[in-house]
Amino acid sequence: MADIARLTEVIEPEAAALGLDLVRVKMMPSEAGDGGEALQVMAEDPATGQLIIDQCAALSRRISDRMDELEEAGEVLIAGAYHLEVSSPGIDRPLTRPKDFANWAGHEVRISLTEQVAGDDGKPRKVVKGILSGIAGDVVTVDDFKVGQVQIPLGTIHSAKLVLTDELIAATRPLDTSGADEILEEEKADD
Repeated sequence: MADIARLTEVIEPEAAALGLDLVRVKMMPSEAGDGGEALQVMAEDPATGQLIIDQCAALSRRISDRMDELEEAGEVLIAGAYHLEVSSPGIDRPLTRPKDFANWAGHEVRISLTEQVAGDDGKPRKVVKGILSGIAGDVVTVDDFKVGQVQIPLGTIHSAKLVLTDELIAATRPLDTSGADEILEEEKADD
């Protein structure tokens, strides 16, 4: 199994060199159905909260080059075949950093936990779905739709993501669309 902490340590400076914030590094089964693995890297431009295709390509090249350098020097970061996927976190993004829980307060979230926590009703649960109130120290607060306020220690969160809602769409800054309405016409040579 790949060491995610080491991969993050290698990838984060490459993202920072391009002015990007690293959101998540994750190993997952390849969607190609070949039995291999995929190294998923999510990053964002702090100005937009997203990435455009040129930023994805530039980050992918930097990560590939750096990993190749380390492997040539004898460090095996990922054993076996894998492919690299670099993407924007998207609108219904994962929440992986403490600042994510602060920045997206007021929006609907779904959080899966590694251990059960109790809400205002006292009943234990491993999934919390509601409106993110924010984070204080290392405790995330969610107003769960069923049980009221739930305090979640950051260390017990297995995964957390925003839920796609009209409010989230309205709050998401659009990417730069300049030039999107320009149409380029090419002349076709007669055969």
